[in-house]
Amino acid sequence: MANIKDIALKCGLSVSTVSKALNSYSDISKETRQRVLEAAEQFGYFPNSNARALKTNRTHNLGVLFVDEAQSGLTHDYFSAVLDSFKVEAEKHGYDITFINHNINIGNRPMTFLEHCRYRNFDGVCIACIDFQQPEVVELISSDIPVVTIDHVFNNHTSINSANVQGMHELVQYIYDMGHRKIAYVHGERTAVTEQRLTSFCKSLMDLGIETPQEYLVHAAYHDPSATRHSVRELLNLPDRPTCIIMPDDYAALGGIEAIEAAGLRIPEDISIAGYDGIALSQVIKPRLTTLKQDTKMLGREAACRLIGQIENPLTTITESVTVMGQLIEGQSVGRV
Repeated sequence: MANIKDIALKCGLSVSTVSKALNSYSDISKETRQRVLEAAEQFGYFPNSNARALKTNRTHNLGVLFVDEAQSGLTHDYFSAVLDSFKVEAEKHGYDITFINHNINIGNRPMTFLEHCRYRNFDGVCIACIDFQQPEVVELISSDIPVVTIDHVFNNHTSINSANVQGMHELVQYIYDMGHRKIAYVHGERTAVTEQRLTSFCKSLMDLGIETPQEYLVHAAYHDPSATRHSVRELLNLPDRPTCIIMPDDYAALGGIEAIEAAGLRIPEDISIAGYDGIALSQVIKPRLTTLKQDTKMLGREAACRLIGQIENPLTTITESVTVMGQLIEGQSVGRV
């Protein structure tokens, strides 16, 4: 069986350089690392994970804390796309990912999130889609384990955020430019993301000289077509109903569409709608949904890169709040008034 010396001889490199390349050290160029990896593959060489951990003091394993209250899990198109991008980028750097859960017990009680991280020896953790004020989450974030959050900002921690304020502003501006003045919003249940979008919605209309009636603001859980169907039905029953309704997200919009069709109304001839997220489904339903597409690939990639940077270069990594811009998709669900 080939060993690290064989690879070094083939590549014309020192054993220490080959070792660094195999362990993804940042002071090794991409070209050298690629040459070493190709030689290792030809030899059928795989570094022993335990030996690598002893040598580098890293397990090359990242934890992902993802708890979706709606229990949609990785069927949630937006988060599944973000986490898939995170996984792809992490694997490029030689890291594996493991989901953090409560299924491991200490005595008669489940482990806390932090205890699970210690148990698995995670080098770092990515946190997304959770109640960030939960004591267990705060405990983990306050620990010495490198952490990156998605769509939530903590002081002195790196976060990767979708441009929710700008995205909602662009969506409202487009609807306004299409002639709508009576615009309602079915917003998600209270989170940092919801507050950003809701504030941006109200401020954007105010800046355009439009006062939003309180009855035009209703809520429904994200990724829940049933709840959105009920909320849209409320809006349709108003004496002065809106001409356009923004849904919590693209998937939940399916419930809103059902309510509109059940009322005998057509989209966009009788009433217009818009979504949020830009998932693939939004562009295959009829009419194609006007929506704000979030850059899930960039969100996941940035989260992985920033987390790995903290792990491998802790003294030179700057804590940042990174904002990732989205893109308006005009679709066909917003008609001109």
